[in-house]
Amino acid sequence: MKISKALLFLSILAAWFISCKSTSSSTVLGNWVTKSVLDGVARSEAVSFVVNDTPYVGTGYDGNVRLSDMWAYNAAGDFWTQKADLPGTPRSSAVAFGVGNYGYIGTGFDGVNKLNDMWQYNPVANTYIQKNNFAGTARYDAVAFGILTKGYLATGFDGNYLKDFWRYDPATDSWTQINGYGGEKRLGAVAFVYNNKGYIVTGINNGVEENDFWSFDPSNNSFTALRNISNVSTQTYDDQYTNIVRDNAAAFIVGDKAYLSTGESNGSLMTATWEYDFATDLWTSKTAFEGAARQGAVGFSVTKGGYVTTGRSSTFAFDDVRQFFPLEAYNAND
Repeated sequence: MKISKALLFLSILAAWFISCKSTSSSTVLGNWVTKSVLDGVARSEAVSFVVNDTPYVGTGYDGNVRLSDMWAYNAAGDFWTQKADLPGTPRSSAVAFGVGNYGYIGTGFDGVNKLNDMWQYNPVANTYIQKNNFAGTARYDAVAFGILTKGYLATGFDGNYLKDFWRYDPATDSWTQINGYGGEKRLGAVAFVYNNKGYIVTGINNGVEENDFWSFDPSNNSFTALRNISNVSTQTYDDQYTNIVRDNAAAFIVGDKAYLSTGESNGSLMTATWEYDFATDLWTSKTAFEGAARQGAVGFSVTKGGYVTTGRSSTFAFDDVRQFFPLEAYNAND
């Protein structure tokens, strides 16, 4: 049977269109843009918090000593300004959170001792006030976040892997333990906040990287188990969940999505980046972090977007800063 040239051309064109459509729909989106490096020394295991849309990064470990310096980032001007050092013990693997007009920094490791002190930072006065110690055990590699008028601190390591959950009230300078968290023990998890709910995911417990995922609603002190972050169901939605689990990662929010990047898994440093959709409880792979693979980085979110900075490989600590644009195509030149 003869096929006309016109029909053959239309068939080829249709096949080309389908192929291009399939390719473009499966393209991994996201572009990392290099920003001004942290002016302080390179480090890992730092803390970050945001007050009035200004992010602060400080403390950590430079490979030789623990640190107590603090830096503010101007996202609009892309520059850093040094702030007053954290009083007390230099530390790494601490926690920090913002509530109202203040930042809070506490717990951590000074190289010998686990810590449980807590400090309030006033950005306007550039001063610190020591607050009541954290009421749980001294620990490091915990997570913390602020929601409305309260702070929250959970998990970590005090000689034992932990899963306790605590609320801090700045108005009364008091800590209250909240029961009901059904997650696994862990250290090195990440936490983030969206629509006045807190989220805890990733981390490691006795050499096992955890795949459970939890949200916390402070309006009724309730915890909800979300879908696991590895391929454990019989459904198809998680078939591609091959490298979300990790520890010592960085997380941030852009718009109505959360992003998880860097970290370590089974002894290997990571650049894999994943997007979490709060509306669907699903994860999507995005363009990998374009800097060196690392663990112990920090992430932060401001109006200008989401950022990852600091961290370390097995040999080097880092001071680079990268902003993530989730809807842009990859560009190797920025």
